[in-house]
Amino acid sequence: MKTKYAIVFICIVGLVIIEKESNILSRVSDKLIQRQTPQQTPQTPLDCSNAPQNGSLTLLQMLLSKLATSTGNTLILSEDQEEGDIEDLGGSNYSGGRKHILLLATTRTGSSFVGEFFNQHGENMFYLFEPLWHVERMLTMATETNNGTVLAGIYRDVLQGLFLCDFSPLEKFISPPPVDHVTPSLFRRESSVSLCEEPVCTPAIKDVFERYHCKNRQCGPLNLTRASESCLSKQHHAIKTVRVRQLETLQPLVEDPRLDVRVIQLVRDPRAVLASRMVAFSSKYQTWKAWAQDGQVPEDDEEVKRLKGNCDNIRMSAEAGLSRPRWLRNRYMLVRYEDIARYPMQKAEEMYRFTGIPFSPQAREWILKNTQTTQGASGIYSTQKNSSEQAEKWRFSIPFTLAQVVQRVCGSTMKLFGYRLVSDEKTLTNKSFNLLEEKQFY
Repeated sequence: MKTKYAIVFICIVGLVIIEKESNILSRVSDKLIQRQTPQQTPQTPLDCSNAPQNGSLTLLQMLLSKLATSTGNTLILSEDQEEGDIEDLGGSNYSGGRKHILLLATTRTGSSFVGEFFNQHGENMFYLFEPLWHVERMLTMATETNNGTVLAGIYRDVLQGLFLCDFSPLEKFISPPPVDHVTPSLFRRESSVSLCEEPVCTPAIKDVFERYHCKNRQCGPLNLTRASESCLSKQHHAIKTVRVRQLETLQPLVEDPRLDVRVIQLVRDPRAVLASRMVAFSSKYQTWKAWAQDGQVPEDDEEVKRLKGNCDNIRMSAEAGLSRPRWLRNRYMLVRYEDIARYPMQKAEEMYRFTGIPFSPQAREWILKNTQTTQGASGIYSTQKNSSEQAEKWRFSIPFTLAQVVQRVCGSTMKLFGYRLVSDEKTLTNKSFNLLEEKQFY
């Protein structure tokens, strides 16, 4: 009994301390708000700002409830029970049932195609396509932000703002700067259904050029205030990005009690990725094309080191997610593009089940329609794929010399994801030889 009352006493003292700290933080926050400029994109509801205090109250109530209902003199929890309770507390207390999906990938892994699984969900989904493009474009040229750790922190903060429907952090990186929160320069606006529908789609303005304009209807420049309001009205949010290098840098984002984040990491055979990049970004891969002609690749070259670094980052992120740390438990999923290409509907169902969002009829219809297109409908950036054929196409375009290089520098990554190595060109181009091991990443 003494132990029980001691725990209650400690909880009450802790609550008093937390309330005092919350009052201090509230006063500081009020002063900061007064110093801000009056024009801001809509922020998240005010009750979210009290998340730490409300969370503490919830925690205290749960502890008292457990004490009151326990039958013994002491309350003993196993490690699994403790972790489960903490996950229940931190999962979605303040998200109101709203899910936040983050699709992580690298370029040429099929992420635009897979992102459409969520973009086409319907009126309850707010989807953004590569918003971090603006951040990367502005900051990679600045010497003080070439540090990967600095970039990772900025990426995380911008993602956090966007998941909370606050576009003001992103605005700082859009060039030219938005005027009164209106911009004609948002990268790939047309790839977001939400940004091309009412009320975000405003009447077109004559003589205003928007490079990434909506394709299905004429809209004026993007009003970010309206985009924020639309975001707040949607039940779920999804963002696709190829710019986050390390999964572990997202821990503060995933642990934010205002969010209910689900991370899906999309991977693809690195040999296929290289083959695709050599086509899509031809001018940047002239060195690789020269090596393919010469038959010799200097593995100490910076291009090869960059390839290895990319593979290592992907592998380390996957290892971190698959190790199921407490902050990622039930919040991480690894998917191979090749499996999606073979079984698009099945994999889409699995991803939706993982996120906790119902698999909508609209998404089903889009997948059915866009995974059985003719060859002429598929382009470099197209989201329309004859997906099963697309997954194998690279085997006939990559020179075997380059495939060997990828296998040497990315071998451990390929092993983790279940991509089989080949020892000769004949095997590489033999479609009856399956390059995929059957693996489950749960």
